Amino acid sequence: MPIKHAAVKQLRKDRRRQPRNQAIRSELKTLTKQFLALLQEQRLEDAGRLLRVVAKKFDRAASRHIIHPNTAARYKSAMMRRIHRRAAAPEPNPSTG
Repeated sequence: MPIKHAAVKQLRKDRRRQPRNQAIRSELKTLTKQFLALLQEQRLEDAGRLLRVVAKKFDRAASRHIIHPNTAARYKSAMMRRIHRRAAAPEPNPSTG
């Protein structure tokens, strides 16, 4: 148990912030999974729209120190690479089997 008054107060603040931060992290994971599902279904337009929302939420979480800024940048970069790779890939031709 903390002894100093400031440490006790910090513990109270951390307990209050934890569920809020956890909810934001959970939302980021959910949105990322939705983005990957859209890519899997070849719905690139919807994935592009969702990517803008997800990127904004990652930036916001990073600015509030809920996640590290480099982590946000890494996730955004990976998602951008995936969608650009899918968009550049040639469409599968069903007649060639």
